Amino acid sequence: MKALISNDDGVNATGILAAKNAIEDLCEVCVVAPETQQSGIGHAITLYDPLRINPTTLRDKSQAYGVTGTPTDAVTFGLFEIMGEKPDIMISGINTGFNIGKAELTTSGTIGAALEAASFGIPSIAISQEVTRDYIKFENGTVDIDFSFAGKMLRKLVKIVLKKGLPNGIDLLNVNIPENPVDEEFEVAKLGNRMYTPIIQRRLDPRGKPYYWIGGDPYNSDCEGTDGHYLKKLNKATITPLTIDLTGEMDLIKEWLK
Repeated sequence: MKALISNDDGVNATGILAAKNAIEDLCEVCVVAPETQQSGIGHAITLYDPLRINPTTLRDKSQAYGVTGTPTDAVTFGLFEIMGEKPDIMISGINTGFNIGKAELTTSGTIGAALEAASFGIPSIAISQEVTRDYIKFENGTVDIDFSFAGKMLRKLVKIVLKKGLPNGIDLLNVNIPENPVDEEFEVAKLGNRMYTPIIQRRLDPRGKPYYWIGGDPYNSDCEGTDGHYLKKLNKATITPLTIDLTGEMDLIKEWLK
């Protein structure tokens, strides 16, 4: 059994090593990830610049591969250049900071990496851990976070996936772990609306011309049953089953067109 592990925090991130350590006795592991922090890059692929694959030694002295591109680039190289065969499972993470809500499905590099693997029929897990220190989510490399509980929960899921695969109609799992979990159980949750309410900060450069930063305030209006409610209000780990097929109800459109 073989696993491909990637992320959007960079190949030297603490979370990716935690994911590797959690499952490396269950299957053969190959770590291929962006060389640098790629949070918020979504499912982007590099088409206009050359890319490199750089062998890297992780802190546990094991080998990994850093890719000078996006998470999707890293997964592509992992599948079609480095591994040479289809893995039994793909894991993206463990990400620093949660990825919850509908709005993050196409902006999260963590989910983007898992989507790429899932598009080739590989059972995939995107896993993220909540952090309360917002600034730490964008650090490049080692962070002072204990991922041991997230690793334990990931291991539990990987055992199930390696034994059973994913249920029919489910392409990947979006998993979120609270910073202070109340138990070791998962809640199966639907997607909330979003993680943040966007805020645009306008500033002036030394020549008086405006420039902008996109930021946000936490979105706190998710109702019961959503990932955001379970994670932020109840401190429960969540699983949201996802499908790549975004096709809406075609009969409704046929009727609408009349």
